[in-house]
Amino acid sequence: MELTKKTFSENQKLTARFAKALGHPVRLYVIELLSKQSCCYSGNLSEVLPIAKSTLSQHLKELKNAGLIQGEIEQPKIKYCLNQENWRLAQKLFKEFLQI
Repeated sequence: MELTKKTFSENQKLTARFAKALGHPVRLYVIELLSKQSCCYSGNLSEVLPIAKSTLSQHLKELKNAGLIQGEIEQPKIKYCLNQENWRLAQKLFKEFLQI
């Protein structure tokens, strides 16, 4: 059986994209931290995570590219929030997948 782009549903592609973005403990920590905030986190995340700023930046980029977080630059800080719409979609897709 040959796999093509048409083989996979949009839901499967989205689920895989979200799963890949969540595939590292640092990214899971960031999602958990942001989900507990009543508003956006505007502190320096590198102060709460013992990793290099460049490494943290790469993890945030992965989450942002997957659409799970959004950020706004407010010099000298960047405000990070969960993308609530995509986070709810990710939860729905994972729930559906795990019930297979």
